[in-house]
Amino acid sequence: LMMLDEFFVNDAADALILSRLLEQLFDRGVTLVTTSNVAPQGLYANGLQRARFLPAIALIEKDCVVLRLGSDTDFRLRQLSQADIWHVPIDAEGEAQLAEHFRVLNGIGTCQRGPLSVNGRDIPARALGEGVAWFDFEALCEGPRSAADYIEIASEHHTLLLSGVPTFSDESTDAPRRFIHLVDELYDRSVNLVATAAAQPQGLYKGFKLRIEFERTVSRLIEMRSAEYLARAHRP
Repeated sequence: LMMLDEFFVNDAADALILSRLLEQLFDRGVTLVTTSNVAPQGLYANGLQRARFLPAIALIEKDCVVLRLGSDTDFRLRQLSQADIWHVPIDAEGEAQLAEHFRVLNGIGTCQRGPLSVNGRDIPARALGEGVAWFDFEALCEGPRSAADYIEIASEHHTLLLSGVPTFSDESTDAPRRFIHLVDELYDRSVNLVATAAAQPQGLYKGFKLRIEFERTVSRLIEMRSAEYLARAHRP
């Protein structure tokens, strides 16, 4: 028996790996139980060389019973106590609030001004403290960053402050895709996120190409403001 949460495919390498994994699982009679925000036919939609992934979709439909849950409600978003840690718009007042958040969170800990070395590369930082890091959005999501960078940052810090989260369109998918990966890693490790942004989470993405991926990001951003999430212990 194998159980997978949030089955999703968003690049060619993952598509190839998952295709081979599914073939081996079903050949060996392994029972697969998985959840997904996307029906099988919608997996890896418009992806590069998607034709190579179609046999995997056929396997899922042949060897799995596909059930659609009857509710359209995202239960993570119900009865959440919203904390004032997502500041809109991006202005001097919001930046001052981030500075105050950093001061309170860092306490009497050492404060460093300068870059953070991650996987052998320096990332410009506004401020670095004891388990707290403050970056500009541009530094984290508009340069050559990888999921491995975000994993290291999320592992070493219980709170991340992020200045200047913009709205996104289809003109460029690089920055929003990196932001999706960043939020995933922060969420998986129960890292607190405090940010200034051009819009509330529901209004950040105005494009179509990453619409499905970003729906999960919006859900997570909202949950990350809840008292329940903020009470979680950091998981390095």
